[in-house]
Parts: sequence; structure tokens; C-alpha cells
Amino acid sequence: MVTAGIKEARQHLTEYLSRVQKGEEIIISKRDEPIAKITPIRKKVKRKLESHKELRASIIAKGKPLSKIIIASRKEEAY
Repeated sequence: MVTAGIKEARQHLTEYLSRVQKGEEIIISKRDEPIAKITPIRKKVKRKLESHKELRASIIAKGKPLSKIIIASRKEEAY
């Protein structure tokens, strides 16, 4: 990890960005106090699904099923 002042960071920006691209982090400081961190952006790895069945299996349902919510709301309105 490299720590650089603002002036030094400005002078060596291209070099620092190349280092960040390779995975290194750069700390920018002002009067020896860290004020910013330059880090590489992590790209998400896309998965290719073999079939629709695999896609359906990968989906995780949260909460109650919609049918139960509708039935419960109809019961509440009936009174």
C-alpha cells in the first residue's frame, strides 16, 4: 500500500492508477492525514446458467407466498 501527498499523487497519477489496476491500494493524504483511498473496482463474475431449471432453482423466495398474503387481506376486509 502506497501513501502519497496530494502534490505527489498529482505528479504520479498515471503510475499510481497502473498500480491500482494491478490490485494495489493508494492512500492520499493531506498534511500527513489520510483523506482518500484509491482501490481497484472488483468486477462481478457472471455465471452462465445451463437451463431454465437451474435458474428457477437459484431464485430464493423471501417472505410469505403472495397467495397467502392475498387470502389474509381478503379475510381482514370481510369483517
